[in-house]
Amino acid sequence: MANSGIQLLGFALSLVGVIALIVGTILPQWKMSAYVGDNIITAVAMYQGLWMSCAFQSTGQLQCKIYDSILQLDSALQATRALMIVGIIVSIAGLGVATMGMKCTTCGGNNKVRKSRTAMTGGIILLVGALCAVVACSWFAHNVIRAFYNPYTPVNTKFEFGAAIFIAWGGSFLDVLGGAMLASSCPRSKKPVPKYPAMSGVSARSPSGSTKEYV
Repeated sequence: MANSGIQLLGFALSLVGVIALIVGTILPQWKMSAYVGDNIITAVAMYQGLWMSCAFQSTGQLQCKIYDSILQLDSALQATRALMIVGIIVSIAGLGVATMGMKCTTCGGNNKVRKSRTAMTGGIILLVGALCAVVACSWFAHNVIRAFYNPYTPVNTKFEFGAAIFIAWGGSFLDVLGGAMLASSCPRSKKPVPKYPAMSGVSARSPSGSTKEYV
């Protein structure tokens, strides 16, 4: 059986990972304007996220605008949205399943083998949710890098990584680590111990069945 301390640590890491995924998904700093032109000092810094775009003025004012229509967005951004939402929902479901199978909880009865299997199932679900988030972040990062090094992209419209994508990346890797710890709760099958019948009689008889006594 897996140690209950490993289960608690895996659950805690997964919980922090899910919170980081939610925060990273909401924040608009998935990519920020890159200052690669001749004019280094600029009055406006642009940020773009999954749900809105923001402009940071030199006066310290931040103005954000939510994307008006989903159909106007490119397919890569829509896929990133969908993968992040699916990853968060699946990870939350995995946390719920893992809670029922942890040793420190009373949910799911007192059957240790069944609870260990439930915790293992929750860990596998967490790994699936984390995989969705890792794919979403990596795909978004690949598109940012490809647009940055594209020679046909205007200099003033080039972007680099923002803080939100690193938060989402960190949350997904914490989710992977915690899910792996919970998935290690797979119960080990014990080999049956053979039971031999007790020997009857006081003295052992000879193989031939003779009762003769030898001097």
